Amino acid sequence: MNKIVIIGCGNVGMSYAYALVNQKTYVDELALIDINKDKVIGEVMDLNHCLPYSPSKMKIKVGSYKDCKDAKIVVLTAGANQNVGETRMDLIYKNASIFKSIINNVKNSGFNGIYLVATNPLDVMTYLTLKYSKSKYNKVIGTGAALDTARLRYILSEKLDVCSKDIDAYVIGEHGDSEFIPWSNANIAFKKITDYLSLDEMKKIEETVRNSAYEVIKRKGATYYGIGTCMVRITNAILEDKKIILAVSSYDKENDVCISTPTIVGIDGVSEKIYMPLNKSEKQKLDESIKIIKDAIKSVINK
Repeated sequence: MNKIVIIGCGNVGMSYAYALVNQKTYVDELALIDINKDKVIGEVMDLNHCLPYSPSKMKIKVGSYKDCKDAKIVVLTAGANQNVGETRMDLIYKNASIFKSIINNVKNSGFNGIYLVATNPLDVMTYLTLKYSKSKYNKVIGTGAALDTARLRYILSEKLDVCSKDIDAYVIGEHGDSEFIPWSNANIAFKKITDYLSLDEMKKIEETVRNSAYEVIKRKGATYYGIGTCMVRITNAILEDKKIILAVSSYDKENDVCISTPTIVGIDGVSEKIYMPLNKSEKQKLDESIKIIKDAIKSVINK
């Protein structure tokens, strides 16, 4: 049985749940957990009313931590929201303490599946999930730069009039202000994207991608549809053992951080983390991103 447990039924958690209901998936059972019990009941009722028109059949219920025991994936979306004017890193102390309690409860259930983390600051929370849960490295995945990569490919597809699915370009590094695009590895078919874009155009696109979340938050208060859909993509990759390449955050043993690089994702979680060749400037950007994440982790652990 492919059971998914969502812990945290805010905008992100419920956008993910709604996307699961509306896409073809191999999810058999969906259990929702939140400190607001009435909200969970209402969300379960509302989602169940979608099922007659849903492409997938699944059981949707109010869950408890006991449901984690036989779950394939526990999805962590609990935590404080990023407000207007806040960076993702501003949430670090609020969400670190929330996660410690949640993960202890999940561990006590006997859970042995895959953690999917979507709470910010994403790379730090993914690392803390790994440390608190004592899971194997392959079994903890953060959504990372998967959404940033989707934003990049959408912008490029609009500008170059090419299907976004045929654009091979990634955002890597921190899911945050130090993320960057390794343009030297970006391609359309066998042609470099640098053949299509000027340096100024690439700089503007990178700034747009990096600031997309801030622009959405400024206008509607939060981002959730995009990340919810990205999480379904990751979920399907796991349940269907697709072995697809996604820019998710996972453990980098050499640097002892979780950070986004192209990663092969399948039934066992992370099967391979791919380190693309970078030019000197890109390598410096990745090193800076790693330093920012490591410093943030130290600030939480040493507090």
